Amino acid sequence: MKIRLFLLAFALCLVSVGINAQCHSKKSNVQNASWSHGQDIVDIAAGSEDFSTLVVAVKTAGLVSTLKSDGPFTVFAPVNSAFAKLPEGTVESLLKPENKEALTNILTYHVVAGEFNATDVIAAIKASNGKFTIPTVSGGKLYASLSNGSVILTDENGGSSAVIKTDVDASNGVIHVIDSVVLPK
Repeated sequence: MKIRLFLLAFALCLVSVGINAQCHSKKSNVQNASWSHGQDIVDIAAGSEDFSTLVVAVKTAGLVSTLKSDGPFTVFAPVNSAFAKLPEGTVESLLKPENKEALTNILTYHVVAGEFNATDVIAAIKASNGKFTIPTVSGGKLYASLSNGSVILTDENGGSSAVIKTDVDASNGVIHVIDSVVLPK
């Protein structure tokens, strides 16, 4: 019962976050992109130039079939400019075969089991006195809070990312677009 209430609260928070984030988000092609219903998470990402780095990383890590499965999943998807913020050479290094495990860990740190809309996330933040802990598929944790009406994700290292687009519905979950890559410990 407590788990169901938690998931419901988390879902309500995500929906509210999405509404607020859309009102305060930065303009990008992602904001203006349109996706057809029935596409899965991978198809949606592959259909937007803003996610080309993410798509290459997902393919390199061998996560395509996982993210095309039934799910449902909530994905905090970094845009290309988020990857560009990483130190020079980081992406290239992670894409090497010998770094597949590290790449997989980083990518699954952006994925949550279950489908949580922006309203769910915002409700969970408010119900948790302003800071909500989100368990990720990688086994790590993200911390969601609100700042000036936008949802901010803080990783286990203290790095942060703003949600810039919410509630991109996929057939197997939902995508929330973020402006920085979050990193596990």
